[in-house]
Amino acid sequence: MAVSRKLVAVFAADVEGYSRLMGADEVGTLKGLTERRAILDRLIEEHGGRIANTAGDSVLAEFGSAVEAVQCAVEAQTALAQTNSSLPPDKYISFRIGVHIGDVMVRAGDLFGDGVNIAARLQSIAEPGSVCISGATYEQVKKVLPLSFTDLGPQQVKNIGEPIRGYVAGRLVDTPSAAAFASSSKSLPLPDKPSIAVLPFHNMSGEPEQEYFADGIAEDVLTTLSKIQELLVIARNSSFVFRGQARDIREIGRILGVRYVLEGSVRKAGNRVRLAAQLIDSLNGSHVWADRFEGDLDDVFDLQDRITQDIVAALEVRLTFGEVARVWRKRSGSPLVYEHFIRGRTLNLNYAKHTHAQARLELERALAINPAFTPALCILAFTVTDQVRFGWRRDETTSYETALEHGGQAVTADPSNCYGYMAIGYVRLYQRQYDEALAAGEKAIALGPNCSDAYTVAGMCLSYAGDFRKCAEYEKQSQRLSPLSRNDSMVDEARAKFHLGNPVAARDIASRVLVERPHWLTAQAILVASLWNLGSEDEARLTVKRMLADHPSLTASRWAQGLPYRHQTDLDAVVTPLRLAGMPE
Repeated sequence: MAVSRKLVAVFAADVEGYSRLMGADEVGTLKGLTERRAILDRLIEEHGGRIANTAGDSVLAEFGSAVEAVQCAVEAQTALAQTNSSLPPDKYISFRIGVHIGDVMVRAGDLFGDGVNIAARLQSIAEPGSVCISGATYEQVKKVLPLSFTDLGPQQVKNIGEPIRGYVAGRLVDTPSAAAFASSSKSLPLPDKPSIAVLPFHNMSGEPEQEYFADGIAEDVLTTLSKIQELLVIARNSSFVFRGQARDIREIGRILGVRYVLEGSVRKAGNRVRLAAQLIDSLNGSHVWADRFEGDLDDVFDLQDRITQDIVAALEVRLTFGEVARVWRKRSGSPLVYEHFIRGRTLNLNYAKHTHAQARLELERALAINPAFTPALCILAFTVTDQVRFGWRRDETTSYETALEHGGQAVTADPSNCYGYMAIGYVRLYQRQYDEALAAGEKAIALGPNCSDAYTVAGMCLSYAGDFRKCAEYEKQSQRLSPLSRNDSMVDEARAKFHLGNPVAARDIASRVLVERPHWLTAQAILVASLWNLGSEDEARLTVKRMLADHPSLTASRWAQGLPYRHQTDLDAVVTPLRLAGMPE
């Protein structure tokens, strides 16, 4: 039989825990697998792929394009997670998917060879519900697809001689970070006050696009809880990474370091909304509280508040007089803006000129529906500021004033929303209005004592203003509130450690960030400065070469111009090692 060779993108998928599922419910598992195979088969065909081999719970397909293969894999995981949303976690049918571009042998339509083996090994190290791609695949898709890519480093896999670099590919809003994988075997100590994580609510509407609406409901409950001083509330960036994963609640509580975990579901039909929620004690898996709520779409904020009030009562938390007024402040507006808002925020997370432009359009569409929707106003302020920071808009003065106006409108619409003050602090920092930036950062923390982003932004303002010790404290608190998504705060902590005269700590923290975000210029700059001060000049020069390879037009003066340091001596301390290590003037 003839054997031919060709270069293809190999797509390998396999069900997690298939034998366990069959042992528990053979008929139900076969039915569920058939439904999911229909989803996979359809998406593979839509993206120009060809199914080569199937064996029970596994699928092997080939694509002529790495971009189509990865896009198909990510879309498949999103669709498959949706099918799990109506099931209890022990009945989830979750796939692992691996993608590799390589040379394969073809015989009678079947695929063989190292290209297939590598894809299969990448599939085996993927988390359930996630996509793991090879370094070769990453190089083909990184600048094309608006996805998040998390570098897992070199992976030694069975029967493959050389280590294979792996990346987790996924949607920007919910890709688990390498920190999440690394932390899954560790425990965080419980705080000395009630602690809670809010998981993404299941979308029970039967319409995938309603996932945005379900996310908005869960986020609003989380945001309200985060205003309460006597609670510790984990940030969405960490709690939402468990979307679609069949993890035990006790394990989630251990990973996040919380006593309680809130689960929920949302069913939207016409103008009616039905919410269900349950609060679970992660120490033993017992239910502390559960209830259902139903009402008109226009009453959705009241329904969310009823859930939150019941949680506060179940945890026996006493609110101060000021908290009562702030936490239960009556809100107005339509939840229909959620979809535009979440799309805009998702696009904003991918720092590129075109995605920020698209983010701005989506946020402006949300505000066209509800001009006082504070989340959209806040993210729009950050988006406009970043467009100037990264040189994507030239009208610096006008844009900063526009961003400041959006932040001011957010504070006017909702004086209790910490993100409005965060946005003001962020803009003021890049306007070099340091006292106003610091005051806004402190106000954000006062209003959002459980908001990890508030500590991150306030810490960044402190860092550039010269208070490095307090910056480090704030960034540590940010990381406790978001233990699985903490790179932003770690970069500012690394900068603070560097200026505090601890280049070893700065080097180590920056290096950990670069494992997940290998091309982050700020982390690379701190690493260079730390290495140079430690006498590791060759490593510093090598890091500068990597920076210039990604950004050929980068110069020391251009880099310095974008750093809003209050004191010239602090700026020189970072930029001088970059020049000495070979960055052009």
